[in-house]
Amino acid sequence: MTTRRTKIVATIGPASRDPETLVQLIHAGMDVARLNFSHGTHEEHQETADLVREAANRAGRPVAILQDLPGPKLRIGAVRDGTVVLPARSELTVVCGPVEGRIGDESVLYMDWEGLARAIEVGESMYLADGRVRLRATAVRADAGEIDAVVEVGGAVASRQGLNIPGPADELPAVPEEDLAHLRAGIDIGVDMVALSFVRRPEDVAFVREHTRAPLIAKIEKPQAVARAEDILRVADCVMVARGDLGIELPIEEVPMVQKRLLALAGSMARPSITATQMLDSMISSPRPTRAEVADVANAILDGTDAIMLSQETAVGAYPVLAVEMMASVALHTERYAPYREWNESRVVRDSRDPSYTVAHAACKAAHDLELDALVIPTLSGRSARLVSAHRPSVPIFALSPGRETVRRCGLMWGVQAASMARYEITEELIAGAAARVVELGWCRPGMRVGITAGLPSGRPGSTSLMQVQELPQPGDTWAPTRVIAG
Repeated sequence: MTTRRTKIVATIGPASRDPETLVQLIHAGMDVARLNFSHGTHEEHQETADLVREAANRAGRPVAILQDLPGPKLRIGAVRDGTVVLPARSELTVVCGPVEGRIGDESVLYMDWEGLARAIEVGESMYLADGRVRLRATAVRADAGEIDAVVEVGGAVASRQGLNIPGPADELPAVPEEDLAHLRAGIDIGVDMVALSFVRRPEDVAFVREHTRAPLIAKIEKPQAVARAEDILRVADCVMVARGDLGIELPIEEVPMVQKRLLALAGSMARPSITATQMLDSMISSPRPTRAEVADVANAILDGTDAIMLSQETAVGAYPVLAVEMMASVALHTERYAPYREWNESRVVRDSRDPSYTVAHAACKAAHDLELDALVIPTLSGRSARLVSAHRPSVPIFALSPGRETVRRCGLMWGVQAASMARYEITEELIAGAAARVVELGWCRPGMRVGITAGLPSGRPGSTSLMQVQELPQPGDTWAPTRVIAG
């Protein structure tokens, strides 16, 4: 049976947090459960995380939990009945300031940033509902914090929905105090990774790094972030191409090529990547996606993304399980045609100070030249598995770790299947234990030839410096390596 290598991130919401639905999502292919902290209370997210953990135990598969912080995004306050329709050519007023207790409607919307009236000028546009609704400012009263606008493109808007304006909003804090409160809640919940919204510069990531040990995902959705993408990726652990806001902040025709450049950059820097937003958008209300959406998912995979993400499709859509099944099916079929040779040649990640990079490349080269059946990667932090994954070997990557968090975090890495193993302090015992564990799990059979990476000394993160090639022994056989490749 062929194993899917591209990972699937699914957002959990009202349509999918039922325990039985969560189990079905995991069986369908969900590798990472996303909790969107723009909505819901900390208590609700804690409950959802507990439900995900229970469902993962029932399904027998590790599932990572991704906390997605709101970031410094402009958001409207509550609206009547949760959703209000703004008719085209109608007029309304945007009132800037505290939104607590205020309810908007067709004639007035409340905005949680007081500086909006100072940041926008008459004639400029404001976008709601991921750009589907467009307002144009007709009068600005900065002292009063009010903007009069005409609805140029009408449609429905919902409570707490984001609002975009052209150009930078430099007065917005890089990391709002609200995000730090969310971050503390995420630590208590035990999230496995954290996504940072509206990153503009590497310092934004470095600041959050001081407050959590979880891997950080930089969401690229501002022009400033696109311009400084390489610097941002150097300090981040992962990147998300968040095409929703990116398609509003940039001319929409530029987004496909920006996506390709960001995914290629992430691959060259051994940073896992996520492609997100509207991938199967029609499946919010339809059991079948459009042909264009299927092509979009396939092209992201061919571009080299590690993971593909579902948002509203699984959070509030009518067919959350079908959406994951469709995503998995498209991925499995597309991967047959992926440009592995091109990836192997172009993704030669190097760091002259770190032998782990050389060992990862050598392991993938050996897998090809020696026709190995798999690569087995014992890892404490997941770093060795990430470096091997970045080279896109054509053989399975089996990561083994004594850390449950590391096992779950491997759920974001292309081609990596992870499970727990005992901790070993002696390198020879580590290699022998890894060989026995992959057979015990049923991932490999005795007699298969595999490459197993290890470090000297064992038991220390970031020390991977050698690989051994061996034929997996029969139960009870004496273990013996057949070849050593030193880093």
